[in-house]
Amino acid sequence: MAEYAEKLTLAPATIAEADLAPLRAVGLSDSAIHDAIQVIAYFNYINRVADAVHVDLEPDMPPRPSHR
Repeated sequence: MAEYAEKLTLAPATIAEADLAPLRAVGLSDSAIHDAIQVIAYFNYINRVADAVHVDLEPDMPPRPSHR
């Protein structure tokens, strides 16, 4: 799932049917995959919004690479 999430985050236009095979191979249903896609997409969206409006990180979080 982490590899799928990374690909969906960094290169969404390259996602293909073949990318679902490893997820199905470990027993995820299409419904579970759909739910995961929704969560991944939401976090990508909300992180971009937070970056755009310069939301401060929690005090104990490491700085983002662009803010070092």
